[in-house]
Amino acid sequence: MPPLTPPQDCASMQQLRVQIDKLDRQLIEMLVIRAGYIDRAAELKPGEGLPARIPDRVEEVVENVRAKADATGMDPDLAERLWRILIDWSIAREERVLGVGGPHVDAVGS
Repeated sequence: MPPLTPPQDCASMQQLRVQIDKLDRQLIEMLVIRAGYIDRAAELKPGEGLPARIPDRVEEVVENVRAKADATGMDPDLAERLWRILIDWSIAREERVLGVGGPHVDAVGS
């Protein structure tokens, strides 16, 4: 895919919309790649005795996203809201394979 034109170089709304559409396609492609990693996690977690939801890992991911958002000028609250939706979707995807709670339900008391 050709590189994006910087926003300041777009002379019309039409040009700007074309760039936004390109970026949206790239974001979707990246989310598809991320889903592949989630599917692989669902394959690996049983062998490591891990459930789909690991609360400490969820918070680590959110903290990382907030820090990256803040460092790059994105609203950290918006980034957190988006990632919490993405994380919940990812966990639900893993639970279809692992079952709700996964292998450590009794061991961790959740």
